[in-house]
Amino acid sequence: MEFVKQPPTSKAPSDWFTGDVWWDVIVAGQEPSRMRANLVRFSPGAHTNWHSHAVGQTLHVVSGVALIGTRDGTVFEAHPGQTVTCPPGEEHWHGAVPDRFMEHIAMWEATANGTPETTWAEPVTDTQYGSTRKTYSPGRAASSAT
Repeated sequence: MEFVKQPPTSKAPSDWFTGDVWWDVIVAGQEPSRMRANLVRFSPGAHTNWHSHAVGQTLHVVSGVALIGTRDGTVFEAHPGQTVTCPPGEEHWHGAVPDRFMEHIAMWEATANGTPETTWAEPVTDTQYGSTRKTYSPGRAASSAT
């Protein structure tokens, strides 16, 4: 067993994010582990660019309200305690609502063959960010947020 020395909190690169975003690396697994996890803090309105993960990504909302957008124009709203999975290769974005901070734990894996884990694309437009939100309740399909 080993306690992992944590690197300092880092500001997320502006090439990948709109607004102020900070993260703490929880784990960056070393072979044979490919596990990755960061605690990510978004200021109100901050969000990622479009991106995809070669092996998929899981987001667990810790505080605030998260928005997760897909290329078909759907924007899901997720609340503390909810977990969302993004399948391998699916382009998506995620971030905070305009009036609240949001924290989530982002979990993903490195690839087995050393290819990039994440492919970053263009920034999310204001129209895409502001699309009608959908909420999820267990046992029901996602519905428009009120």
